[in-house]
Amino acid sequence: MKVKEIKTALIEQKRINLPGNLYYKTQIDFAYNTNHIEGSTITADETASIYETGTILASVDKVIVLKDATEIKNHFTLFKYMLDTIEEPLTEKLIKKYHFILKEGTLTDLEKEWFNVGKYKKLKNYVGNITTTMPNNVEREMQDLLNWYELLNQKVLEDIIEFHVRFEKIHPFQDGNGRVGRMIMFRECLVNEIMPFYIEDKNKSFYIRGMQKYQTNNEKGYLIDTCRNSQDNYEKLANYFLK
Repeated sequence: MKVKEIKTALIEQKRINLPGNLYYKTQIDFAYNTNHIEGSTITADETASIYETGTILASVDKVIVLKDATEIKNHFTLFKYMLDTIEEPLTEKLIKKYHFILKEGTLTDLEKEWFNVGKYKKLKNYVGNITTTMPNNVEREMQDLLNWYELLNQKVLEDIIEFHVRFEKIHPFQDGNGRVGRMIMFRECLVNEIMPFYIEDKNKSFYIRGMQKYQTNNEKGYLIDTCRNSQDNYEKLANYFLK
């Protein structure tokens, strides 16, 4: 399966907006998995219901967290926007727009004062046991990261993973960094004709371990193997719909 065929199919199927195809399945599975990794309470079936009808068919004893449902809906919009802008260069402006789309409408008025939707963080944050970039250094480090990436002649999977690791180490936004970073990986795989992928929730522990090993000890193999496994899974999905 050529990645060009996948890219073309996703863009065309987005345009016609019919259910039961690769675009439809990617939207639902990507949104469910990437949000569930971050602790979303929305199930796979509820994710499909939000995509298909804009409603949630939940059990009678379940309380729906509005923020979680909104972020699922926003992720659908973000994936569509990613395809709409696939020919644009990867820039700070584009990445900030990704964050804005993902987080818009998820915050209280009080949170909006410090959260900086679509802008770099104002407050210190951390991920796991990793110290992230101080807020006043984020813009410079993001520019350095993008400059390094742009100068790569022919990007391969390992380069995209390296970008992801460095992006998550910076942790440029107050929240939503993982989901924005994983969307960038999917996009950059399509752009560079590399099999795209999203990390499945079932591989969450391997993904987190891989990120930690990569960032703390420069042990790259764990994360690369997890991403390659996810590539294999997405290729099987694409073959099912396109062959």
